[in-house]
Amino acid sequence: MNAHVLATPRRSTSSAGTTLRLMAQFWFVVAFVGQLLFAYYVLAYYGASAIEGSWTKWNVVFKHGYVAGDSFGNIAVGVHLFLAFVVTICGPLQLIPQIRTHAPVFHRWNGRIYLTTALVTSIAGLVMLFNRGSVGGAIQHVGIALNAVLVIIFAAMALRYALARDFVTHRRWALRLFLAVSGVWFYRVGLMLWLVVNKGPAGFDPVTFQGPFLSFISFANYLLPLAILEIYFYAKRKGNTFDQMVMAAGLFVLTLAMSAGILFATKFMWFSRL
Repeated sequence: MNAHVLATPRRSTSSAGTTLRLMAQFWFVVAFVGQLLFAYYVLAYYGASAIEGSWTKWNVVFKHGYVAGDSFGNIAVGVHLFLAFVVTICGPLQLIPQIRTHAPVFHRWNGRIYLTTALVTSIAGLVMLFNRGSVGGAIQHVGIALNAVLVIIFAAMALRYALARDFVTHRRWALRLFLAVSGVWFYRVGLMLWLVVNKGPAGFDPVTFQGPFLSFISFANYLLPLAILEIYFYAKRKGNTFDQMVMAAGLFVLTLAMSAGILFATKFMWFSRL
């Protein structure tokens, strides 16, 4: 009788843990596909424009993306875009456990490239922000700058624990880094989901590109995923069946919403420009 009572929660917890892990994998696969689509768009639009010499096409998306005579600023934009493509490809690959286990050399070199590009992209992004400005108001600019600062901090922490060979802590910081680096991607996916659900701009002026929703998403595009990640860590660590099942259900709903945002962003924002 006692043995049966003790065994039941262990099986339940194991089942809850398995469900949570599967939902996390589901989220990752959807995010990976979405980021591959975004990387393709960056390469096909900005890369092709550069090869053709049609630099002014950058200004369709970026405010002052290309400015004649401003070599330093143009190089910063070009570096930022190229490395954005690289970091979008390298980031998800760094989180695949099979690669980490069976191809450790690739994992280490991919990690070095990822950390370097994340740092350089963030610094180039700050240069672009302060040298040329960006769309939106001051609150949105603060959100962009904070995102870049967090990427730099998380990259330093991931490197620190990798060198210390504390791989459990390293992986946690690597996940935080991945979400912070993905802030630009989350922004676009979240914005398109919002626009489609509301059947047009809501909570902001599409001409000035300012308003409460854009101020909110300028921070939420990375702070919200980071908060969810910490809750996920807590649910895994606590091992409580209820907490893990609630977290798994939440991840499932969030993944469905993210899938819709990816579909809308791909159709109406990215591929419509190609």
